[in-house]
Amino acid sequence: MIYVTLSRKKGPLYLQLKKIIRDRIVHGRYPIGSLIPSEPQLEQEFKVSKMTVRNAIQELQQEGYVLKQSGVGTTVLRNSTSPQMSKGKRFTEILVEQGDRIDKKLISKKVKENRPNDEAYTLFGPSCLCIERLYLLNEEPYIFYEHRLSSDLADQVEWNPGDEFSLYEWMEEQNLVADHYQDQFTVGPLPATVAYELAMQEGEVVLQRHRYTFDEMDRAIEWSIGYYKTRLKPYIVDYRT
Repeated sequence: MIYVTLSRKKGPLYLQLKKIIRDRIVHGRYPIGSLIPSEPQLEQEFKVSKMTVRNAIQELQQEGYVLKQSGVGTTVLRNSTSPQMSKGKRFTEILVEQGDRIDKKLISKKVKENRPNDEAYTLFGPSCLCIERLYLLNEEPYIFYEHRLSSDLADQVEWNPGDEFSLYEWMEEQNLVADHYQDQFTVGPLPATVAYELAMQEGEVVLQRHRYTFDEMDRAIEWSIGYYKTRLKPYIVDYRT
């Protein structure tokens, strides 16, 4: 089960709740045309007040994600985070459009020491913040991510293992603005810890994606490795002209 913790240390509760509901919409947990849970259900799940829930839903309605109707409930209208600037689609968007559901949870967060011959040392110096996340496809382990960032950010991660966690939204909150990305794809064996999270065997060969995220000064702000359980679903890139 994926848990959610709201804390006033992370900012206004209604904004935290809004982000969580929006993330669930974007990743198919609340599909287009469906009703999100009722206000009393959201109050109970997140242990917040009626006003907090209503403010969150009001913001989502203003942004065009939902429509609240008396006697009906709150209906999901759209599930894209922003207007499409190009005809290409993100992998998770394609899955959600196909009717799949994506859930995300935080596995661990820690500061790791980097050895001089490590790539992380070249990117971030003697230490870095390591965040591990798991994506579930229709409630089955699907993608495991290891993210490296500057160790200076360690005190800014207030989420706990098991929580729903949107990394790139959190990066925006930390003013880590991505200017460009570089993706490298390869195949390789699963480390034991990753195999455990994906419910696979250590050493199984899987698709791996290395993503490098840079700012406008060409400085690395994030490096991630994704391990994909493609026997559930292949990795899809949708090119359109």
